[in-house]
Amino acid sequence: MAQQARYDRRGVSATKDEVHAAIKGLDKGLYPNAFCKILPDIVGGHPDWCNIMHADTAGTKTSLAYLYWRETGSLSVWEGIAQDALVMNLDDMACVGCTDHIVVSSTIGRNKHLISGEVLTALIQAGQKLSEQLAQYGIHLHLAGGETADVGDVVRTIDVGYTTFARMRREQLILNDIQVGDVIVGLASFGQASYEPSYNSGIGSNGLTSARHDVLHHDYAIRFSESFDSATPRELVYMGSRHLTDTLEVEGKSITVGELLLSPTRTYLPVLKKLFTTHRKAIHGIIHCTGGGQTKVLKFVRGKRIVKDNLFPTPVVFQLIQQESGASWREMYQVFNMGHRMELYLPAAEAAAVIEAAQAFDIEARIVGHVEAAPHSEVIIEDKGGTHSYIA
Repeated sequence: MAQQARYDRRGVSATKDEVHAAIKGLDKGLYPNAFCKILPDIVGGHPDWCNIMHADTAGTKTSLAYLYWRETGSLSVWEGIAQDALVMNLDDMACVGCTDHIVVSSTIGRNKHLISGEVLTALIQAGQKLSEQLAQYGIHLHLAGGETADVGDVVRTIDVGYTTFARMRREQLILNDIQVGDVIVGLASFGQASYEPSYNSGIGSNGLTSARHDVLHHDYAIRFSESFDSATPRELVYMGSRHLTDTLEVEGKSITVGELLLSPTRTYLPVLKKLFTTHRKAIHGIIHCTGGGQTKVLKFVRGKRIVKDNLFPTPVVFQLIQQESGASWREMYQVFNMGHRMELYLPAAEAAAVIEAAQAFDIEARIVGHVEAAPHSEVIIEDKGGTHSYIA
């Protein structure tokens, strides 16, 4: 069965075509090609300033966390979920140059029959903990409370999301103006950054419906029927061979499948904050490779070919998902970040500064590709013994 058919029958979309169609006619803000929608300074009314507001969730990764919590009793997994949801907002905003004084509000909907108060405590305290950690790098989050609702008639287990807001000077914005001749510097999504407590698989928060159902054993469908949509065809539910407590060797360490799939989404804010102080004007574009994976950039270029011919070696977690799902490598690059979740577009002469800034935080970085002129928008990925073309 084609992977796209699996996505559709599971009730999810890798491309979000229906969402993009729904918002097609909406105002795109002051700078339509910016990674985030940018509004006039509604709060302050100053023509030299702007407002940025963003909302996102941890997606179906919460269902995976629920399984792991029920299987192991570990509350620590919920700390990662809070980070997932918050980083999906913060790192999107960083793509337009925003890395400081960000107002944060949470929205948590739970099924009270299944999700205990101690889980809520773990989630809420995790937001405070991440805020304190980022403050050490000059990144200040202002926690404005939020909404926590018991909505068991709507949510099967739990949904965790955040809304973020910031006000900044327009002159500090980074607007996508990707140019022919630019190189692409990718920041690794895997490994252990200096500000991370353990190895990060690089999974992020995208493609978790596929990762969960294609990797995990059908035992979980029997034991935890509340963890998936009852309308999903039974043959597509937990159809893999692995259990959450199975272990794999990664960089000389034994790591469980659950830990690999639930690695918290890495934030790149410490790197970008440092880089923006000296090289903000040199950056022509920043892409957060979330929904759409390595093809995300197609939404922000016109008449250019993005050639990615020097990607990082595929991290273990994505090898595992590909082996268990049987998905083609072409599909994998369209769903997952595959090794780098943040990429910067800039002149070749500036690449060394980006790589150095990342390495200062123990994050691998490399030139993963370049930009060419083309009659249409296209991404070319040369990897895994083949060439994969994606056209907008």
